[in-house]
Amino acid sequence: MSIVFQKPHALTDAPMHYCPGCTHGIIHRLVAEAIDTLGIEGRTVGIAPVGCAVMAYNYFACDMIEAAHGRAPAVATGCKRANPGNIVFTYQGDGDLASIGMAEIVHAAARRENITVIFVNNAIYGMTGGQMAPTSLPGQVTQTSPYGRDVKTVGFPVKVCELLSQVDGAVYLERVAVNNVKNVKKAKKAIETAFRNQVEGKGFSLIEVVSSCPTNWGMTPQQALEWVDSAMIPYYPLGVYKDLTKEVE
Repeated sequence: MSIVFQKPHALTDAPMHYCPGCTHGIIHRLVAEAIDTLGIEGRTVGIAPVGCAVMAYNYFACDMIEAAHGRAPAVATGCKRANPGNIVFTYQGDGDLASIGMAEIVHAAARRENITVIFVNNAIYGMTGGQMAPTSLPGQVTQTSPYGRDVKTVGFPVKVCELLSQVDGAVYLERVAVNNVKNVKKAKKAIETAFRNQVEGKGFSLIEVVSSCPTNWGMTPQQALEWVDSAMIPYYPLGVYKDLTKEVE
């Protein structure tokens, strides 16, 4: 009997700690599938963030490094420059990348570091109890915005793909989602493209994944997936925001 579906080799057998309905597990699998497809597990190094994915080092079978909060792009830069043959990726949430780590991600893109960034945008601080994040939507209720995000006092959400598209060094930027089968397939293709770009030496690639957080959104898993479709994606439109891969060839 032929095998038609199995766990990617680049994922370990460790049970994941994520909440029911959280889509980190899907994204982990897509990253692992890209590593398997390209045959790069033996030279891949992942940089784990501070946030819900802080224990990502338990789940990927490749070498992993834990970075201080927001510093994953800086750690990835050092790792890649020390051994350019490494395939280096960061896996970061919105608080890690778009708040404390904003300087690191902007300057890594500006330097056109040949790394791959997986950016998970669930519009909230998940690990620390559901505080407002840089990506929380206008009017969104969180632990620190109980009456909804007021843009007059705290400003507007940060749109990372749109922001980095203005940075000359960024080579490939795409926003995807994993709330249904169609979007998961598109996300799989985008993540593989981002890793392939690095293998081919094309430079900085970032994939923003619009994700769900049922626990801190106060929703069931199904409701959270529906909210991604009805609220998140309209504010964070999916698609390719920059593609210079042909130019850098």
